[in-house]
Amino acid sequence: MTITFEKSNQRAFGTFPLKGADLAGAISAALQVGYRAFDTAQMYDNEADVGSALAACGISRESLCITTKVSIHNFSEALFLPSVEQSLAALRIEQVDLLLLHWPDPDGTIKPTLRLLERAHRQGLARHIGISNFTAAMMRVARDTVSVPLATNQVEFHPLLNQSTLLAAANETGIPLSSYCSVARGEVFKYPIFAEIGAGYGKSAAQVVLRWILQTGVPINTMSTKPDNIRANFDVMDFTLSSIDMARINAMSRINYRVVDHAKVPYAPVFD
Repeated sequence: MTITFEKSNQRAFGTFPLKGADLAGAISAALQVGYRAFDTAQMYDNEADVGSALAACGISRESLCITTKVSIHNFSEALFLPSVEQSLAALRIEQVDLLLLHWPDPDGTIKPTLRLLERAHRQGLARHIGISNFTAAMMRVARDTVSVPLATNQVEFHPLLNQSTLLAAANETGIPLSSYCSVARGEVFKYPIFAEIGAGYGKSAAQVVLRWILQTGVPINTMSTKPDNIRANFDVMDFTLSSIDMARINAMSRINYRVVDHAKVPYAPVFD
């Protein structure tokens, strides 16, 4: 069984590395343009700021989709569930909509942590559960370990990175992908093709990249502190890339540029 979130949740607002007034201002702007899905994590050290901003926004809790992620430092039996309860308290909510493992367990023993994740779901701490930064092989283990559907595997996903192996694993396991680093931390703007394609639709390079991700079947996470960019990142549902343009963008995966890898994040797995 595959979890499918509402259309509005196909575009989530990421909060890393924002804190304090910057975060509050960005969330306010995001809410004004229509964002209702927000992504945070224990490792971002901003759950309390996110909770404060959302509590003050005047939007009903039922209209919001809030995601947080359990830090690898809380993967033990003693710490996992208490850390989730602390996240809920910081976020000022009784249940998170989506709870993810931020990374696979660094020692490779992912089954115990997956079972703790499922326990959080059974205890009502999370409406849905999922994973992040899992390889294709780990996705198969996760599918076979957890008895409830996993809502997503949140991974780096943009046109400059070949993620065909993970897309195939998503189809095989029924665990959908969702993206972070959707514009490769700005790397995509070094390539004129995205702006050239955008000119034909009256859209920016960033909007073309985000639309390509969505048409690939992958929900997007984006972050900005600039209201114009926040709005532009959200306004990607009113055009459709042609099959020719999709193919041109698909070809950019040959660059195979990765923002996050083992050299930058020592506990990252060896990615597919």
